[in-house]
Amino acid sequence: MITVFGEGRGFRVVWLLEEMGLPYRLRPVDMLAGVENDPEFLAINPAGFIPAIQDGDDIMVESIAIMEYLMARYGPTPLATGPRDPAFAAYQQFLHLGEAGLATPIFFVIVSRMLAPEAERDNWGSRKARSVFESRRGIVARRLEQAPYMAGDIFTAADISITYALELAQRAGGVVLTDAEEAYVARTSAREAYGRAMDTCQATKAWAAAVKAALGAG
Repeated sequence: MITVFGEGRGFRVVWLLEEMGLPYRLRPVDMLAGVENDPEFLAINPAGFIPAIQDGDDIMVESIAIMEYLMARYGPTPLATGPRDPAFAAYQQFLHLGEAGLATPIFFVIVSRMLAPEAERDNWGSRKARSVFESRRGIVARRLEQAPYMAGDIFTAADISITYALELAQRAGGVVLTDAEEAYVARTSAREAYGRAMDTCQATKAWAAAVKAALGAG
């Protein structure tokens, strides 16, 4: 059975596994407690970041690489377009943009907001990361003017990637989603597999509920 270590970006992996109907188990990793106290996890990923998976003798890290691995090994699946599909270029672009262009830069905004000393929170690096996020966000906006999903008319793994990044930005990065982004996230998060993934990822579910309540109170 596939073991997923950690939530966070591991939510992408759990959501994909639910979409594909593959058996798995989620093994929590408490990053706040310190991974140095979790030798079992460090044996899987000595670098100490999440997510990671163990699939038999295979161990992988990096959420997008894990997703590509799962779709290639356990596919074919309509969640991944083929190289001769007219939507292949868009699919590939947005699958990776969700991490490289959106989630990674907003992560540095988030850690500055949450963890940096107060005098260092509005720093040059954080502002640059936000500008990178916003520029790539514009690519998503243009895509949503053309199609309901990143690869066109059908939901794919690229939408898992982009949805996670937009929700992360909204929940922790101080980003207010546009009407088009809100409608897009509503479409993708209405999927049954998303709901099952949320039920599995209890820490993510609790965090999302707390943020929603706070936004509603504001």
